[in-house]
Amino acid sequence: MNLVKLATVILAADQGTGMRSALPTMLHLLAGQPLINHALKTARMVGDTRPVVVVGCGSEAVRAAVGDAAVFVVQAEPKGTGHALLQARDLLSGQSDLVLVTCGDMPLLSVQTLRRMVARQQRNSGPVTILALNHDDVRGFGRVIRSEDGAVVKLVEEAVAPLQSLATRELNARVYCFAAGWLWDHIDLIPLSLPKEAYCLPDQVGMAVAAGLRVEAVVTDDADETIRIDTRVHLAEAERALRRRVNRRLMLAGVTIVDPEATYIEPGVAIGQDSVIWPNTYLRGETTIGRGCHVGPNTVVDRCTIGDGCTIVASALEEAVVEDGSDVGPFSHLRRGARVCAGAHVGNFGELKNATLGPGAKMGHFGYLGDAEVGAGANIAAGTITCNFDGERKHRTDIGEGAFIGSDTMLIAPVRVGKGARTGAGSVVTRDVPDGALAYGVPARVHAKETADESD
Repeated sequence: MNLVKLATVILAADQGTGMRSALPTMLHLLAGQPLINHALKTARMVGDTRPVVVVGCGSEAVRAAVGDAAVFVVQAEPKGTGHALLQARDLLSGQSDLVLVTCGDMPLLSVQTLRRMVARQQRNSGPVTILALNHDDVRGFGRVIRSEDGAVVKLVEEAVAPLQSLATRELNARVYCFAAGWLWDHIDLIPLSLPKEAYCLPDQVGMAVAAGLRVEAVVTDDADETIRIDTRVHLAEAERALRRRVNRRLMLAGVTIVDPEATYIEPGVAIGQDSVIWPNTYLRGETTIGRGCHVGPNTVVDRCTIGDGCTIVASALEEAVVEDGSDVGPFSHLRRGARVCAGAHVGNFGELKNATLGPGAKMGHFGYLGDAEVGAGANIAAGTITCNFDGERKHRTDIGEGAFIGSDTMLIAPVRVGKGARTGAGSVVTRDVPDGALAYGVPARVHAKETADESD
């Protein structure tokens, strides 16, 4: 439990042009989520209230994407980070003890690092704690100069001095935790910085030092945390870094990832122990994979639930369910609403859409089941298609337990094939087939049950 009340502010008003895109920088995707969503998720895990996001003019698309996950304030003119934070004063003054300030274009900041900053500021007798990166690559950041007792005495920006000549390796990562009262009392006193004609937060830190107040620093050695995204080059860099972070977490939890550099797993994916993920596999959204599965290679799984002991090879699955002990592929496509029940099999070039393949049922190859229900133990032979769309409406097909659907059968929905029934190869089934009956021909005719014929 936090000892003090903490507010979080995300600065996202920069209208940077480095992305060369009609899409706002904050809405470019990182691991399937807009950049701003990553910053919001971290802020919500650290702060006590909804984060405040400072946006610029023309931010309607960002607001629409975020919805009520944040409170918005607008910086009408781009006058620097200090001026951006000033826009939140009326909303937050008197509402918290501390204010944590992050940037929307730094999506990989960790919860652990931000919590360390908050804890340090709680112990700090001065007004602010900054985040320092211990790294040789300047990356556009200024340097942090400290006194012998570790207090920050100066922030030297890149344009002011040849930074490589300074002895310190610590960089100002531009993340701050302020004592709220001091912040709001002094935020409008930041001097105008020339030639940028901007009011910059590092200068507020300088004001605290000049007043003899103690400025603390929390240091991170993880350069990935402070990747700032201004170009698509930076975006790709962040994608690689986040992928390494996710894959490492999963491997340490008992998942085998054969080639982490060639495996793409989004942060919302959960995978059980002893599962194996093969190269060139993409796992997206809120996907869950059970224990002891083999997924890939060359597989895309998007927002699916996969049970224990399943095998998915060289296939595409979206919003589908695959139950325990089933196997799919290679070259299969499970679309929205597909369910492969326990022990069922979908072979090469099989496609399911809004269809259930019952327990132990088999769809070996080259077929399409749409808006269909297939009973347990049924066999769907090659080339079978449910003709579910009449040009205006979708219709259902029901195939009973233990049914055998012959190769190249066309099932003209709505239609039902009963339990244990069979269709001959090349049949076009336009009428229901009773339990245990045989239907064949174009159009298919239902013949007497074979059991009765054999008794004669």
